[in-house]
Amino acid sequence: MTGTRILVVDDEPGLVHALAINLRAHGWEVTTALDGASALDLAASSHPDVVLLDLGLPDITGLDVIAGIRGWSRVPIVVLSARQQGEDKVDALDAGADDYVTKPFGMNELLARLRAAVRRAAPADTTEAVVEAGDLTIDLARRRVLRQGSEVRLSPTEWALIEVLVRNRGKLVSRKQLLQEVWGPGYGTETGYLRVYAAQLRRKLERDPAHPRHIITQPGMGYLFETT
Repeated sequence: MTGTRILVVDDEPGLVHALAINLRAHGWEVTTALDGASALDLAASSHPDVVLLDLGLPDITGLDVIAGIRGWSRVPIVVLSARQQGEDKVDALDAGADDYVTKPFGMNELLARLRAAVRRAAPADTTEAVVEAGDLTIDLARRRVLRQGSEVRLSPTEWALIEVLVRNRGKLVSRKQLLQEVWGPGYGTETGYLRVYAAQLRRKLERDPAHPRHIITQPGMGYLFETT
C-alpha cells in the first residue's frame, strides 16, 4: 500500500515501534500515538487513510477515540486489542470500528485486514474536526462546544443533535433524519422532541435565541446549521 497513510495508536512503545518498522517496510506512511488524546489530535491533523487502534489506552478508552473520530470522519478503523471477549468486539464494532484483530496476531493477516479496510472505505471525508461558527467552536473529535472560549455544557442528546447538524452544515437535514439519527429508527415522527431540543440548544449557543443565526428551522421540512 505505497503512500497509504496509517495512524497507529497503542500504549506499548515497543509494539508501536515494531509495527511502524513493518508497515514502513511495506510502503505505508506511518504516524504513531501512545494515548487517546494524541490520537484524536493526529487523526484531525494528518487525515490518515486508516487507523489501527488499541482499546486499552492510558487516558481515554479506545471506544472514546472511535466515537471522537466518528464525529467527523468515516476513516476506516481497525481495532488491535488483547481483549478477546465477544462483548468487547461487539462494543467496538457498534461504536464505529470496521474490523477487530486480537493480540497476538500475525503480521501478514494484519496487513491483509488493513488493506481490505482501505479498499472498502468510502471516498475521503473532507469534514474538518473543528468547526468555527461566529463565537462558537464545535470540536467534533473531542465532542464539545466552546462559546467565546468557554465550554458549554450539553446533554448527550443535545450534543448528538448539534453533531448531526454540524456534520451536515449548510445543508437542510430533514426532521425524520434527525430523529432517527439522534433518537433511533422508531422515532421518525416525534417532531416535538426536535422543537424542545432545538430551543434548548439555541438558549445555550445563540446570542439571540429568538433570532438564531446558526440553528435554523425550515418549517415543515427540517433544520440546518449555518456557520456565518
